[in-house]
Amino acid sequence: MHRTIIEDLKKWSKKKDRKPLILQGARQIGKTYILKEFAKQEFERHHYFNFEDAPQLIALFEKDLKTTRIIDDLAAFQGQNIDYKNDIIIFDEIQYCPRAITSLKYFNENLPELALCSAGSLLGLELSPSSYPVGKVETLEMFPMSFYEFINACAEEQLLDSLKKGANDALHAKIWEKLKHYFITGGLPEIVETYVKSEKTLFETFKDIRNKQKDLSKFYIADMAKHAGKANSMHLERLWTNIPSQLAKSQDGSAEKFKLKGQIKGVSGFKQISSALDWLEKARIVFK
Repeated sequence: MHRTIIEDLKKWSKKKDRKPLILQGARQIGKTYILKEFAKQEFERHHYFNFEDAPQLIALFEKDLKTTRIIDDLAAFQGQNIDYKNDIIIFDEIQYCPRAITSLKYFNENLPELALCSAGSLLGLELSPSSYPVGKVETLEMFPMSFYEFINACAEEQLLDSLKKGANDALHAKIWEKLKHYFITGGLPEIVETYVKSEKTLFETFKDIRNKQKDLSKFYIADMAKHAGKANSMHLERLWTNIPSQLAKSQDGSAEKFKLKGQIKGVSGFKQISSALDWLEKARIVFK
């Protein structure tokens, strides 16, 4: 599925003063897919390293942060030479290796010709300020699919053209219907793909979508337990499940703003509750 952020990645790759790139965003929004797709389109070869799937990679950054030594070790790890003048390297789930993030500073200073992309989901939670190479990297923020991208994925070229020019009355009803379907999918690529490729009735399709969304929500909750600790993750889960039910009241005008008070059982302190909301925002799974 086409994502418009690929154009930003292409612009980055053509910069003369290009710095290593960090692509940030929540889990399951398509960061890995888009980086690989971009690499295939713009470079002859790409080298992909995932610090979550292959934690042994972390050891390669422990000895020192000499860039040529790291490149040689990465090449040996994958059994393929790396041409740092023509290839691109992708570091995925880079938050699992803070030393790899720090190394981006040295790649920028010592190997500016190397195209180096990285992706991370929980960078705001996992890193200390000292480990982030301020001024030595570029960042891009990625979000779930936009409505335009959703329409494009549905192969509705006429609707897409109408949206860009300004919808006429004849197409407005169809666009409105698609907008409601977009809201139901939430714009997550896996869910949109289920919607687009489904050959079932709309009712059955939406049932499949809801089941997949429940699985994704469990995945987010598992992340909370993994990265926030057992006690904090309980607060996070209660707040996370409360947000949609509370904001749903806005349909009748009764939810003027989100209320923190009383949302976490047994916790009344505003600071503790608001810190849980801050955690969810840093994980980029909610936006204030």
